[in-house]
Amino acid sequence: MHNTSDLNIEDEILPLFDFTFNYYSGQAVRELIMFPLSSQPEIMNRQHILKGYGANRELLKDYSFSRFNLSEIYDYFETFSAGSFFGPQLRWKLIFNEKMRHQQRGRLILLIHLFYRIQTAFFEKLDIQHFPREYATELERLHGFLIDFDLERYETILRKKKIRIRHIVELMKIITEKVTNGQVASFWKRWFQFESYLSISNGIIKNGFVFPSFDETAFSMEGLFHPLIKKAVRNDLFAHKNVILLTGPNMSGKSTLLKSISLCVYLGQTGLAVPATKVVMPLFTTISAAINLTDSIVSGYSHFMTEIITLKNVLADAEKGSKCFAVFDELFRGTNIEDALEISTVTIRGLTRFTNSLFIISTHLHQLKDLEEIKNKTIATYFIECELNGNTPVFTYKLKEGWSDLKLGRILFEREGLNKMLS
Repeated sequence: MHNTSDLNIEDEILPLFDFTFNYYSGQAVRELIMFPLSSQPEIMNRQHILKGYGANRELLKDYSFSRFNLSEIYDYFETFSAGSFFGPQLRWKLIFNEKMRHQQRGRLILLIHLFYRIQTAFFEKLDIQHFPREYATELERLHGFLIDFDLERYETILRKKKIRIRHIVELMKIITEKVTNGQVASFWKRWFQFESYLSISNGIIKNGFVFPSFDETAFSMEGLFHPLIKKAVRNDLFAHKNVILLTGPNMSGKSTLLKSISLCVYLGQTGLAVPATKVVMPLFTTISAAINLTDSIVSGYSHFMTEIITLKNVLADAEKGSKCFAVFDELFRGTNIEDALEISTVTIRGLTRFTNSLFIISTHLHQLKDLEEIKNKTIATYFIECELNGNTPVFTYKLKEGWSDLKLGRILFEREGLNKMLS
């Protein structure tokens, strides 16, 4: 079970990786990012593929083509039906139907120019030894599809402006045969997948992400940052306990930090690189990020009930032995402080039982500092630093071990003169 809608993957994170030239490749990027993988071999295989693109970066940095040409060729292939080629009849149609002849010639010229450029500039030079063997085979098949068109010969014919009816017939025969045996559908799938991996690789390099390593007993993040924040402050997190409490005043960056950590876990489990300089993490079977919980008009749940249901779902997985990663931003803020303190205490103590999972909870309940589990260090505590310059808060956004008792509400209330205005 994954609860990751609060990470805004599709709206905010997907664009960091999508540099594709067409709708279908863009959809392939989405498929790769929107669904975390369930096993470490799958994750490592995808990492290996993306690293292969990184190793071919210099060759592929100028990869581009006309979107219009691709659209035309894709639509052209769609007009062919399996087994529809009849050589003699087609030849006579092309002789006597000038409009048909010009249409076929025009589209085939686009095909030859595009395929020839892609083949000679990229696929012929691609170093496939950097990829996993199975995926390297897919690239070889993709290249083989292009080779079958004898593109160098037809490119020469085009340069000499000597394309004839027999050439049109030859090419249409090749296309029809490939449609008939299913090669065209496989070709498009492989090409769009190629472009999706290339696009994601470009996003990884552009954003300075790194691939995480996996260790079932370790969780550490160094140089962690949120990719949408310019000049983001980087932080380190070392989780030696399975429950972490995060404190700090409003506006100090707790929610952003929780999103950053959750994004690393999520992207790492899709086989992608993550916004950090080094990450070691286990493979989680449940990822839950409860950061922007709101009242649900559709379901009728209040904010507090939404928190309860989210926690219950995580606990249900944990009780089944699942390895859970869950963050809760200001847990139980949807109820009064007395109830929140009481049930937060029960929750935090209860979560310590699930030692193979990791729970990170931000809180404004300063009374929790007196928990015995905090004093004996059964629970880890971190805070985001904020300093006061007179009555002005100075946010450093730096994560440190320990507990913050700083309260800015009254300070800001008084600084803005609200006491005088209301007296």
